[in-house]
Amino acid sequence: MAFLLGMFVDKPEFITVLNDKQVEAGANVILRCKVNTTQVTVTWKKNGQKLNCLEGKHKIELIDKLCCLEIQRVEDVDEGSYTVEMSNKLGSVSCSAMVTVVIKKWREITRTSAEMVTSLRNYHVCDGVSELRFLLHGPIGAGKSSVINTIKTIFENRPFVNCLAGESGESVTLYYEKFTVGSERSGLLPFAFYDVMGLEEGQTRGAHTDDIIKALKGHIPNNYKFQYYPITEDHRHYNTAPTLNDRIHCLVSVLPADKISLMENVVIEKMKCIRRAATELGIPQMVFMTRVDSVCKMTKDDVSKVYQSKKIKEKMQECSNRLGVPMNCVFPVETYHEQNQLNEHINCLILDALTQIVCWANDYAEKCSGNQNRVE
Repeated sequence: MAFLLGMFVDKPEFITVLNDKQVEAGANVILRCKVNTTQVTVTWKKNGQKLNCLEGKHKIELIDKLCCLEIQRVEDVDEGSYTVEMSNKLGSVSCSAMVTVVIKKWREITRTSAEMVTSLRNYHVCDGVSELRFLLHGPIGAGKSSVINTIKTIFENRPFVNCLAGESGESVTLYYEKFTVGSERSGLLPFAFYDVMGLEEGQTRGAHTDDIIKALKGHIPNNYKFQYYPITEDHRHYNTAPTLNDRIHCLVSVLPADKISLMENVVIEKMKCIRRAATELGIPQMVFMTRVDSVCKMTKDDVSKVYQSKKIKEKMQECSNRLGVPMNCVFPVETYHEQNQLNEHINCLILDALTQIVCWANDYAEKCSGNQNRVE
């Protein structure tokens, strides 16, 4: 405390600080904090720049040590980090809070995880195949293996790590390996997932597009070890006459939400090349957008709000634009990579996506089986 200009003045300190706010578009929001003195100059900033206060839009008050900023009729442009700075001749303090604009929920998941698990356990695949086969591909670190582990975790009802996942920047997937859903104890489901090496820049690094395309066609056997060069027809394990059971019935592109903007065009072009081959074969395709908790704090705090997040919708649109897939084929998912307890909302996101690819894969297998029967 100091005696200045005939009065005692305290060095400013916060009694309470600003809190993050989530607000629907069109509503008003108030940021509040409390300081120990009214003898301060108040400065508000947005995203590090002095706030440009507009009449009828912003209202700033300092009443009885309570400092408030009201933002009226919130719009998308009002989203950002807001900082209030309190200063006088004895010093200054500041605190910040994030204002997140929540959009109207634009996609619904109408069933519980238990309902979707039961439905998938009772699912009957078409007569033409013994199981539906899914191939996951994408860049290194996208979370392909974590997606498989999460699906297995849900159906085992416990944390499950059988498909090796890594964050090192190098692919930990060295083999073309099959992962089933369920177990002898809990009951096997007629679904199989195939993991491949991550895609990288260069011709000799990561998975070869030729290998993945041959896997789509059923030429590559289970447990094949990826090489620096693509498999050839004279390889001793090359399947020269694959059946519908050997082929992939749905291609799943896995992209990380927090890295889609940084991905090299070379890797995107490789994924597009694989997608074009799948399209020529008539194989349905979907995108799993992972790591949604890394790009949106609201989603990180509550993953059930993923379809109310403007940021997540923007990232989904970016995935759609870069890969050339429709938005209704892009599904945001969260995987179990830190948690050791199952979460209903994480389960619902992945099960909703799984239900879609199962239906689309079965449609494809049924169509191909019907075509084979007509030929015969």
